[in-house]
Parts: sequence; structure tokens; C-alpha cells
Amino acid sequence: MQIQKAERYQVKLRLGISGASGFGKTHSALLLAYGMTQDWTKIAVIDTENKSASLYSHLGDYNVINLQQPYSPERYIEAIQLCENSEIEVVIIDSITHEWNGKGGCLQLHEQLGGRFQDWAKITPRHNAFIEAILDSKCHIITTARRKIDYSLDIGKSGRTKVVKHGTKEITREGFEYELTVNFELINDQHLAKASKDRTGLFMDHPEFVITKETGEKLIAWCNQGISIEQALSEIAKCTTVDGLRHLYKKYHVLQKELHEAIVKRKEVIENLNNQIITEHQIVKTLDNGINN
Repeated sequence: MQIQKAERYQVKLRLGISGASGFGKTHSALLLAYGMTQDWTKIAVIDTENKSASLYSHLGDYNVINLQQPYSPERYIEAIQLCENSEIEVVIIDSITHEWNGKGGCLQLHEQLGGRFQDWAKITPRHNAFIEAILDSKCHIITTARRKIDYSLDIGKSGRTKVVKHGTKEITREGFEYELTVNFELINDQHLAKASKDRTGLFMDHPEFVITKETGEKLIAWCNQGISIEQALSEIAKCTTVDGLRHLYKKYHVLQKELHEAIVKRKEVIENLNNQIITEHQIVKTLDNGINN
């Protein structure tokens, strides 16, 4: 345990978009993702909504993983890992609701075990592994979630009464929003959004707005502020001593999880070089002794 100076590091975005059916979650997520990448081929949608993501293929050449039931946490994790291995920059999980409340999702898995309170001891770790896969991903992650639908009678500008659809509570395990950098709630079928959580300070307490690619551009600019992982990797690649690697591991303490593999590989290279130098020195010494004798 030690006190360290606070430093700003570049981060991967963890953003949620929630709303009732028809409010534009998928379309908003795609526009936001494009604003972040400026390259449709670097975007992938994990689609649990009966191939609905493909309805927007006219926007650009983004990638799709059609995830069918059962919607177990492990299948979501596998899809996220596939995106990571494919060098995707932004992953859209559309939607996370099925992992919780879909066929083969956590609620159904709990019922299959008997539906007792103690049965959550087997389901919660599986759900937590799914959340950790999102939080630990090397990609930017955008999740969508359905909201329960409610209706009200509102009076329009013409003075006529009309039925208006509203989204209420998110259909996922309570507390997921706490893990996010930003959470947008789509409030009506005009695609208007408001920030219910915003660590960036870019949207909180602002008027409702429509999510566009410019929203993504603002967010990626915020994510890219501070020390980058590329800078840390460059220093690791140039390091020539194991003690130097230890120093870098402590220096970039916030990025330790991301840098661990690079540190280990560089350590192996340094140790192999040192062993080679020792071997060559021993050979030279042996030859010198033979010549002198």
C-alpha cells in the first residue's frame, strides 16, 4: 500500500444506452461508435435482437455476431473475446437484457436450479464474470438494455390527448449502471437522450439531445486524454533490465492489467539475452584458459 500522485490515463469507454423498444438504441449506438472510430470496419455488434442490427447495414460495413439462445453469460464472454481477437475497436452488445432475462439467461438458470435464494451462489459468479469481461476488455464497449414500458395520456400541442410510451426500469441486474463511464437513457420515440450517469462531465445536467456521431467524437476525445498505453508499451520495449521493468510496472500502476503480458514477454527477452551473454563469456573464458595452458 502506498500513496501515489493522481495521473490521468487514457481509458476505454464503458457506455450504456437504454430505452423502450422502438426508441432507437441500436441506431444510436452505431452512430456513436462510428463517431469514435471513423471506420465502420472497426465496429462489431453482438446482436441478440433477432438480427435487428443488420437492418442498419446501409450505414456502413460494420461487423455482426448473431448471438442465438441460450443467452448464458459464457456465450456473451465468448463473443466479446472473438471481437477482441479480431482487432475490433468498438463492441456494441445489443442487448445485455438477454443475459439477465432471456432464454438461458441468469434468471432462467436460477429457476432451473430450483429458484431458491442460495442458488444465486452459483449464478452470481457467472454473471460477475460477464461484467468483468466488459470492464476488462481492451475494446471500447457500448451496451444497450431494454426498459420496461409504461404509458401515459399526454396533451399535445394541438390540444388533443394522445397515448405516449415511456421506458421505466432497465431490464438487467440492478447496479450495472454503476460500472459504466456514461449511461444514456432514451426517453421517447423521437430518440431524445439524457445522461443518467456521466463521469466525463460532457452531458450531465444538459438538455435532452439526439445521439449522433458527434457524440462519439466528443467521447473519444475525452478517452484519449492523458498517458496512453502505447507510450507505456514503447518504454517497456526499450527497457534493458529486469529492475527497469519493475520500475515501469509501478510507474504505470493504473495500467498494470493491460501491461502485464508485455512486461512478462520483455522480461523473458532480457533474461534470454543475459543468459546468452553469460554463456558467451564462459566460452571465451574456457578458450582463454586453454590457450594459456
